[in-house]
Amino acid sequence: MTAIEQDVLAIAAGWLDAGRKVALGTVVKTWGSSPRPAGSQIAVRDDGAFVGSVSGGCVEGAVIEDALNAMKDGKIRKLEFGVSDEQAWSVGLACGGRIEVFVEPLA
Repeated sequence: MTAIEQDVLAIAAGWLDAGRKVALGTVVKTWGSSPRPAGSQIAVRDDGAFVGSVSGGCVEGAVIEDALNAMKDGKIRKLEFGVSDEQAWSVGLACGGRIEVFVEPLA
């Protein structure tokens, strides 16, 4: 576990200790090109504050939104995001890829 991953978990634990709701997103699988490796994490607090990263860009925003919803309804989520090789080429990227992110509310 890297220092950054430990910091994400330590900060999440601090938020929980302070009585805040928290959800954790974890990259569980990647295929092809992906901005973050499996095991990367993001902790999201009930007011939208977050620490860590699972991807960046619009994927990060979608994971944060699902984390906020997970805190409200108490349900876990498995999210999948990706772009095909053909789509990647059309925007100037070398190849496509997919990531799977597990989002869980913490107690």
